[in-house]
Formats: sequence, structure tokens, C-alpha cells
Amino acid sequence: MTTLLASDIVVRRDGRSIVQGVSLRAAAGEFIAVVGANGAGKSTLLATLAGLLRADSGRIELNGTPLLELSGTMLARTRAYLPQNARCEWPISVERLVALGLTPTLPVFGGFTTDDQTKITRALQSCDLLAQREQPATSLSGGELARAMLARAFVSDPALLIVDEPVAGLDPSHALAAMRRLQSFATEGRLVIASMHDLTLAARYATRIVALRQGRVECDGPMQGLTPELIRAVFDIEAHVLGSAERTYIDYLDPA
Repeated sequence: MTTLLASDIVVRRDGRSIVQGVSLRAAAGEFIAVVGANGAGKSTLLATLAGLLRADSGRIELNGTPLLELSGTMLARTRAYLPQNARCEWPISVERLVALGLTPTLPVFGGFTTDDQTKITRALQSCDLLAQREQPATSLSGGELARAMLARAFVSDPALLIVDEPVAGLDPSHALAAMRRLQSFATEGRLVIASMHDLTLAARYATRIVALRQGRVECDGPMQGLTPELIRAVFDIEAHVLGSAERTYIDYLDPA
């Protein structure tokens, strides 16, 4: 079972602490929504948990092994990471872009195996991109590219999936589909950690909330912890949390 343990993580940039003493224990089956205002440290925390940034202090373990002791290949076989505003600068096909998520297991020579093709097709289908399979990735719309990057993260069926703003730029239909896919990843026994600004979607689909405020954990617990008081503390805005777990809606109150 996949487990991720972070203990007292501190990340500094230009003399300023972006992440301050964050501790986190996460396990397979969880869908963790990391929320917070702009500049709260969400992206920095996710990149650090993914092993792409080195913490200035603290310790991160994946399945009991310090993250820094894992080889790049071993880490890539275990977790997939999708950064915020991912880009593609080369006119490779959408199929080839998605296949980059299989890089650690692709053969050195030759084309895709039958198993690779099956995985790629499944990922394209899950992100509604079968029609764009041979299209140059540089010709995609912003939303289509966001879905292609999600497909690249999904394609290897990782045990740990870390995604930064996975529904940014998606229309409502595709945003809901992406959230359902992330939810199913967790339900099927994987660990999903996603930073999110859409609190309504987070409340409906995630199982746990980690709220950051100025680099520190303000709240860590089940999604029932997403209360008007927490929204006020983290985002400095008044809001009502309406409906049930399946139909949650966040109603923000205009301060004017």
C-alpha cells in the first residue's frame, strides 16, 4: 500500500519561507485536496512531495524510503506529477505527448507495445481526446492541452498521483470528468494529491482537505472541515457551504 510521510518540511526561496513546518501522512485510497490562497505554498509543497524540489529541512518518505534515496527511474515508476500550466513546445502528436507518461517503462528501441497502445488509448478516452490522437499537440486549444497533460499523468496508472490545479482551464463538463477520474483513482486504491482553487469541486470529490495559509497547515482533516470559518481564515472572505457531500456548493459573499 502506498504511503507518503512528510515531517516538518521547510522550503525557502530568496530568503523567504514558502513552506513552513508542514507535516503530512497520506495513504492509498485518499484523494487529498490542497487548498489555499495565491502564494500560500501549494505548488511548492506539491513539487517537494513529488521529489522535484529539495526541502531545506524536514524529511519525506515514500513507502518507508526517504524520497532523496530513490532513483529517478524508481520514483517515476511509482508516481506521476502534473505541474500547473504545463506546456508543450514541440509539434508532436497528442498520442506521443501522452506516451511521455510511460517513459520509464517504454522500450529503448522500436514502437509502442500492444500494452502501451492499450494504456495510451485508455488515457486518451478518459480525457475525451481520441479524435485528437494524431493532431499536433501545439495546435490544441488551452483546454484540450490541459486534458492531454492529464492523460499523460493518468497513462502509467501510477500508485501516487500529484497534480497541480488539474481542472484549471477546463469547461464544466471536462472538469467534472477529470474530478471523477481522480476520485476513481483513489477509490481503486491509489493516492491522489491535488491542489485546487475550486472549493465546490474539492468538497464534492476529495476525501480530505489540507488548507495552507502563508505556508503553514491551517487545517488537515476530512472534507467536512471545509467550513465558512476555514474559508474566512484561509481566503479572507465570507462564504456559505450549502448542500450535501454529493451536491456541495460554496456561495461566496460579496464584501461590497
